[in-house]
This record gives sequence, C-alpha cells and structure tokens, in this order.
Amino acid sequence: MRAVVVGGGIGGLASAVALTRSGWQVEVLERAAEFGEVGAGLAVQPNALRALDALGLGDAVRERASTEAPAGIRAPSGRWLSRTDPGELRRRYGQWAMVHRADLLEILHAAIPADALRPGVDVHEVRRDGTVLHSGGTSTGDLVVGADGIRSITRRSVWGEAPAPRYAGYSTWRAISNVPVRESVETWGRGERFGYSPLPDGRTYFYAVVNAPEGEEGGADELRRRFAHWHDPIPALVNAVEGTALLRHDTYELPNLSSYVAGKAALVGDAAHAMTPNLGQGACQALEDAVVLAAADGLAEYDRLRRPRTQMVVRRSHRLGVIAHWAAPALVGVRNTVLRMLPRSSFSRSMAPVLDWAP
Repeated sequence: MRAVVVGGGIGGLASAVALTRSGWQVEVLERAAEFGEVGAGLAVQPNALRALDALGLGDAVRERASTEAPAGIRAPSGRWLSRTDPGELRRRYGQWAMVHRADLLEILHAAIPADALRPGVDVHEVRRDGTVLHSGGTSTGDLVVGADGIRSITRRSVWGEAPAPRYAGYSTWRAISNVPVRESVETWGRGERFGYSPLPDGRTYFYAVVNAPEGEEGGADELRRRFAHWHDPIPALVNAVEGTALLRHDTYELPNLSSYVAGKAALVGDAAHAMTPNLGQGACQALEDAVVLAAADGLAEYDRLRRPRTQMVVRRSHRLGVIAHWAAPALVGVRNTVLRMLPRSSFSRSMAPVLDWAP
C-alpha cells in the first residue's frame, strides 16, 4: 500500500511515521527547500505524548524537553487569578513536555526513511482518486494525506465547497528569549495576553496575543509598548527581543467540515481542523490524527473517530479565546473575580475531555 503525504510539518511527518510503521510505502511532499522550523516552542501535552509513545518517539521527546505543567493565570499586575496544582495535573493526566518545534520535527524526520522525503516540491492539485500533481511530476497513492496546513491545497482541491478559514480577531507574536523563567504562566489583560514557558536549554518560549484588525503589522516596538509595564519577567522578555526571530501571525480557525475524508484523501491537522491556540492543542491534535489514521480500519472509521473529538476541541478553544480576550472593563472584572473564586481543582477537571485521550 502506498501513501502520499502532502506537507512536511508535524502532522505530515507524524502521519508518515505512523503509516511507515504500519507497513505503508510513504512519500512526503514538502514545499519548503528543507524540513524544519525555527523560532517557536511547543507544549506537548499528555494526550500528545501518548500519541508519540504510540509512535515509539515519546522518550526521545522527553529527553529534549522541560516537563513543567502549567502554573496558572495571572493579571498584568502579577496577582494570581487562577493557580493550578502541577502535581495533581501530572498524576491525573501524565507528563507535559515543552520542546522547541524544530526539535520535535527533527525527531519525527529521523524516524522516516530518507528516500521517502521530498522537499522543494510544490503541490498544485490533489484528486480524489489518489493522484497528486506537483512541480516534480505526478504521484499516486492508495491514500493521500492532506497535512498541508490551514491554507491546504488538498482541502481546496478535494473539498472545493468547504468554508474558508476565518480570522479569530487577534494576532500573535512568538519568540525564543535568552531570559530564563522558572514556570509556565499565562497573563490575561484587557484584550491582551502574554504567556511564557521554560525550555530545557535555559531559554524561554513566549507568546503575546492582542486584539487587532486582520493584517495589522507591528514588531518589537509595538510588543514593548503593550507589555513592558506588565509583571516580571515580562518586561525583561520583551526588552530582550532585539536580534531574535520575532514572529507575528494573525490567528485563524477553520469552520467545521462535514467530513475529513473523500475518496482516497484524508485531512489531518490544521488542514482538517485549524483551531485557535488557546488550549495549546493544535499540534497535539495533529499527532493524535496521525496515530488514529494509521490504525483505523479504513477512512470512514478515521473520520468517525477524529471529527467529533477535534471539533469539540476547536469549540472549547474558541470559547476560551473569547473570554480571555474580553476588553470591556466590566466583563474583565467579572471574569477575573470568577477565576479567583474557582478552586484549584477546577482547571484539572475542566481539561479532562481534552487530556484524557489515549490511542
């Protein structure tokens, strides 16, 4: 059996690993000149670590990760709005692993036969019969895996009437800083958020999310203007961004599709269910997709198992983003009061539908 995987990101490479280990002959077509990514961290949550364990790669990821569970949510002043119990989270769900995205991609890449990887190939069209037209010619497979992201050529080719991605209303900066931190924290302001997590090499991954019109630009100066007066260590993080790879992207989500499969084609990751980053589950769900796709008894079963779950995660992430990005003072005041009143165990319980998944 032969599979053509369109896209060499986390979902595509994980799908290639899973299918290869299930006996498929795999070809991975990636538009970029080489496989890899720079400039961002990734929280591999317990459900995703279990997916990586199913691929035989969980321990390799743990060796290159910091393992702190999230500590909670603070206000810009530094006051805690919600504290978690990291020990309880680990006991209930398992380990977290904060890694650099490039490290995860390297681990996935190394688990795929070298002759299966074809970088520098631009896919033009995917057909339901398993034909893929691209800059290197034509590839055919018994299965085509569309792992080509939120602007998926696979989805546009095969799901021509599918809705386009929609702007979520906010824009996100991401960077890796040399300023160290001790724990993973997210801070909620008025229409603004800031999060940071330690990486295993002593550096820090941080992100900043702001309500903004679609397409608005703004670099390091805008980042400092918005966040340099927030609680420590945020000023040090934003003041140290000069000379780093500071990324800024608008945030999109994909309206629900009626199916993730059509003919011989199946969608995984953002191509199927692009979601806002509020739960940190985008890449985690792509890893789950890969494991289930390779193990499912046909594409109909893959769709039955994955579509309800991933669309549930999309909804939960969207709702959390709406609340986190309230800007009206009255709403923010009510939100913060409610967060302070909730018991520590509430976060742990609320995450059960997302984190309890196992292959």
